[in-house]
Amino acid sequence: MFATPAQFTEIQKGQMDAAIALSQTWFDAAERLMELNLAAAKATLEESVERTQALLSVRDVQESLSLSGGMTQPTLEKAVSYSRKAYSIANGAGTEVSRIVDAQIAETNKKVAQLIDFAAKNSPAGSETGVSMLKSAVAAANTAYDTFARASRQAVAMAESNVSAATSAALKSASAANDTVKASAKRKAA
Repeated sequence: MFATPAQFTEIQKGQMDAAIALSQTWFDAAERLMELNLAAAKATLEESVERTQALLSVRDVQESLSLSGGMTQPTLEKAVSYSRKAYSIANGAGTEVSRIVDAQIAETNKKVAQLIDFAAKNSPAGSETGVSMLKSAVAAANTAYDTFARASRQAVAMAESNVSAATSAALKSASAANDTVKASAKRKAA
């Protein structure tokens, strides 16, 4: 037998559990991002001190060009590394949220289907059309959600591919520019 009030309570409990899991996921991601930001800020401060001391010890223009040319590549690599780590944290949180939401939707759909079946079995004669329309509406909503979820996953995959390609191109470009600056400084020094 299907106890309707108990079933609604069970659905609500499942939704509350999902909300708690989602909150925990977001707090964990926020904590990891804060740790990443603090580490990046600390490293940036330390590097700034080292670079300032190096720039203060420069004796001529050639040395200055050589020093500043050598700073560009490591800075860009660190920025790319930071971006990758931040993206990884955000992507991991998004994946976990998707998993939680998908599981909750599947469970809720199962319970709603049970509720509709119970209502169909216990409904008066002549209400088959209404029950059929309700089943069709639930099926349409599920199809729409599946389509949206699939499109979202494809968009995320495409964005990941584009970010990876752009990052690679930026690193190659910066490396080429850095090599050009170093070569120019060597020629001027010679």
